[in-house]
Amino acid sequence: MRIHFLLFALLFLFLMPVPGNGGIINMLQKSYCKIRKGRCALLGCLPKEEQIGSCSVSGRKCCRKKK
Repeated sequence: MRIHFLLFALLFLFLMPVPGNGGIINMLQKSYCKIRKGRCALLGCLPKEEQIGSCSVSGRKCCRKKK
């Protein structure tokens, strides 16, 4: 019976999300950026673009062409 508890605990640890990797939040922010006609930039927006939001918790920026 102890082996079942140990296996369950190990399975739980491996399936737990990594801290700082907000998978669902990142996906929603990325989708919202695409809906607003933007793109996700890794470092920053290009000179002819403006920042309209963020694409992830880690700091990617959502950019689109200036109007």
